Amino acid sequence: MPVIILVADGARPDTLAAAMDRGELPALSRLRAEGGAHTIVTAWPSVTGVAYTPFLMGRYPGPVGLPGLRWFDRSRRISGLFGHSRSYVGSEMRMVDGDLVAEAPTMFELTKERLGALNVIQRGLPWRNRVGFGPRFVARAAVTHFRGNVQGWLAIDRDIGSTLAARIRQQKPEFVFAALTGIDKTSHSQGHDSDVAREAMQIVDGIAAEIRHDAERAGTWEQTHLWIVSDHGHSPVQFHDDLAEHFRKDGFRTLAHPWTFGNSQDLAVMVSGNAMAHIYLELSRRERPFWPSLEGAWREQVDELITRPSVDLMVLPLSATSAEVRGHGRGTAIIETRGGTFSYRPQSGDPLGIGEVKPVGASEALEATAASDYPDGIVQIASLASSPRCGEILLSAARNWDFRERYEPIRHVSSHGALHREHMLVPLVTSQPPSRPPQRTVDVMPSALAALGRDIPAGLDGRSFL
Repeated sequence: MPVIILVADGARPDTLAAAMDRGELPALSRLRAEGGAHTIVTAWPSVTGVAYTPFLMGRYPGPVGLPGLRWFDRSRRISGLFGHSRSYVGSEMRMVDGDLVAEAPTMFELTKERLGALNVIQRGLPWRNRVGFGPRFVARAAVTHFRGNVQGWLAIDRDIGSTLAARIRQQKPEFVFAALTGIDKTSHSQGHDSDVAREAMQIVDGIAAEIRHDAERAGTWEQTHLWIVSDHGHSPVQFHDDLAEHFRKDGFRTLAHPWTFGNSQDLAVMVSGNAMAHIYLELSRRERPFWPSLEGAWREQVDELITRPSVDLMVLPLSATSAEVRGHGRGTAIIETRGGTFSYRPQSGDPLGIGEVKPVGASEALEATAASDYPDGIVQIASLASSPRCGEILLSAARNWDFRERYEPIRHVSSHGALHREHMLVPLVTSQPPSRPPQRTVDVMPSALAALGRDIPAGLDGRSFL
């Protein structure tokens, strides 16, 4: 019973559903009618690559080693040549597998006959089973990226999809994971509901149609699980607040990509998506400091940050199990996680707008936030704030804002990465009905193992919907 997962990177559930309703995506519409279409919650940061960890590992990204698209390494394991920092935009993408914790297995390590395409996380996937790999392809992708060539990304999606379908037809793998980035690139450039973004969706639809056609001819379609999912959504952005320049103007020596050379900076600004950011303070400290030990020296800067129009939410980790949440003009609250439970206690206000949530399990915590502007906000904040590689300040951008403008080959008119609904809610279209409603993207990996009849490892953040 093969499982084939296509990631329509950057697709919003409402945009995808509207395109299906208009008849623009016939293959996905057919899947929706036969299996179902669901809206589920992704992981924070809601960023390409980082948010693939739920699909392939069943875990939230921060605790397994990927706190963001860019991050600073206090342990100094990463070379000082690059400021002890990491950016998965460009050549350092190849470092992802080594940055992941070893004890969390990937789907590629748990299956035998597997195939992957543009999946960022590749640990356990032999080179011969990788589509879109090798020096020639890397050069093509790099030129396409740095030229900001949106049509070039669509051409890559078409080529990857065609090759992928042929490889599935020939090799008949039990597990396939393929990421198609055209929707994300076109959304950044022209908006999530633009004509070119719909063209990117139609490419995904065509690939799904070809995979289905081949399975029907082979007589294996009834046993096949074909899932189309996304890792994050999108929302319009009009204003860009360059956080690195903000701190530099205040006299702080600031580490930020792409200029990360040197080792004498005061703080680091690491932006993802570009609507979230980690800010690391007192970089000379090798052990992670928590906010209570920093408040005396940094209170003025933190108090000023939350008043900036670009900032919607601020998270200050207080310990490995608790964090203070501040909302722009909405006061503070405390989030705690203990023994698999999560709680939210308003202090001087209610930044998430959900009222008090006493200790509950993960499913109940999701239910408490589902109708808010921050679906699954309690669990996602607790998860990321607990990561050893997390910053001392976490920022989630206000609507119409993000935290980076320069050095982007594609001028962003749409962005992602924040905790807003538009970024955190994603579609899941399945070829067969689930036995219970899917809730989160971390549910995809254990569901795939269940479909394949494989054992599900202990310690996952998700649970099977089959």
